Amino acid sequence: MSHTRLVAVDWGTSSLRGALLEPDGRIVEEQSHPRGILTVKHGGFTDVFETLFADWMRPQGTRCLISGMAGSKQGWVEAPYCACPAGLAEVRSRIMEIEPGRISIVPGLCDTHDGVPDVMRGEEVQILGAMVLTNLRDGLFVLPGTHNKWARVKNGMVTGFRTFMTGEFYALLSQHSILSRTLDTSAGLDEAAFLQGVTQSDNGQGLLHNAFGARTLSLFDRMPARELTSYLSGILIGEELRTQSLHAAGEVVLIGTPALTQRYRLALQASGVRARTLGSEATWAGLHALHAPNPTQRKQ
Repeated sequence: MSHTRLVAVDWGTSSLRGALLEPDGRIVEEQSHPRGILTVKHGGFTDVFETLFADWMRPQGTRCLISGMAGSKQGWVEAPYCACPAGLAEVRSRIMEIEPGRISIVPGLCDTHDGVPDVMRGEEVQILGAMVLTNLRDGLFVLPGTHNKWARVKNGMVTGFRTFMTGEFYALLSQHSILSRTLDTSAGLDEAAFLQGVTQSDNGQGLLHNAFGARTLSLFDRMPARELTSYLSGILIGEELRTQSLHAAGEVVLIGTPALTQRYRLALQASGVRARTLGSEATWAGLHALHAPNPTQRKQ
């Protein structure tokens, strides 16, 4: 175990989160800011970092590890992707130094399907952390978000993954299509309507047909606007699940915000698949594992 404190940072496209960790991985303090990479001017990452984390970094020997889009071409320093299969050792070996011994960036992962590349940045840290927290070294790890990731893990290695633009398609359909006139996007989750959408997605007619039902159900007064938002979400998530070999996976590990993992858990349960959920603790556990040569596994 490392004897230095760790400043763990998840620096995404639209937001930034940080946690101060003791050498044993205990969280001392957390912070969150709307300072994603798109808000940072070219050459301005050092100033933003020092403004937000100077106090945490002040004790001598403190190290910072940054995951997420800060390592992209649009970020602070580009950290080339680490190819699958990859585990803790492989990711750690590709960490890029910004200030040697002080600030470093985690590389992200890449995979290829039928000649087409697939990538993730930040999710790889969450998967590594989830393995530490659950003591699992094999299984299916699902990370809902704007671009959802389905990652297969075997013997502690991410053997491959696939990305689904479900969250982005939901935003496009609910805000910029004809469906936006029939949905109440301020409404909370309606579980019955959501599960109706999940069931409908498995009718063999495909997403392009089933999504139109969110308009016609409103047109014929078959479903109110407050429920249609959940119905459309169920259609999209159901379509995503329809492409997976779920029953061969056993228990699925969901990692993300409660609002999203709740929906995926409902959809998986409707398919007879068990799931457990993790949140931001997976990110901090993953960065701590990369920081510590021999991370201690803990049960959630």
